[in-house]
Amino acid sequence: MNHKGKAKGPAKRNAPGHIRITAGTFRGRALSVPEGDTVRPTSDWARQALFNRLEHSFQNYGFRLHGARVVDLFAGTGALGLEALSRGAAHVTFVEHSPSSRRALADNIETLGVDDKVSILTMDATALPAAAQPYGLALLDPPYGSGLVERTLEALAAKGWLTEPGLMVVETARDEIITAPDGWGVEDSRAYGRGALTYLIRGKL
Repeated sequence: MNHKGKAKGPAKRNAPGHIRITAGTFRGRALSVPEGDTVRPTSDWARQALFNRLEHSFQNYGFRLHGARVVDLFAGTGALGLEALSRGAAHVTFVEHSPSSRRALADNIETLGVDDKVSILTMDATALPAAAQPYGLALLDPPYGSGLVERTLEALAAKGWLTEPGLMVVETARDEIITAPDGWGVEDSRAYGRGALTYLIRGKL
């Protein structure tokens, strides 16, 4: 899918061990993925749909991707946060605990030359400390069926990690049901293959 418009179907498969930025400044640039099945990057198709929505569908809530501060939790390879930078986000903080994922993430940051626009936190995303500065967007991609979603959402909401207005987007298995934290509500949820993307907004009933 192009930078604008709706998803037409699955994107082309990339070479093994790589995924690609779908649009923006770094469009087409390859990102490394650790070998094995411990990391499950969001598919190109789903990322295209996600970021097209972020760019065009939430202005009425006061959200703008361009210039936004973003936190990418369960960051893995950093594909979501790096896509956000490619499309105009000002800064991304990656939260990742796995050493192998952090190595791939560091390689991808170096490849794109965005060291000055990112930070990496090595911690459990469900046990976040109080935020030093809030973010306009939180991206969550925990392992499917792990039971980590609600605990992370509650930590983000309780510890001041999101601005008001703020937006949280969660990728889960398509049959998982998300319970929004107090003060937040589900704006939309859409399935993509085995997964689903759910959008949560503060004050949405």
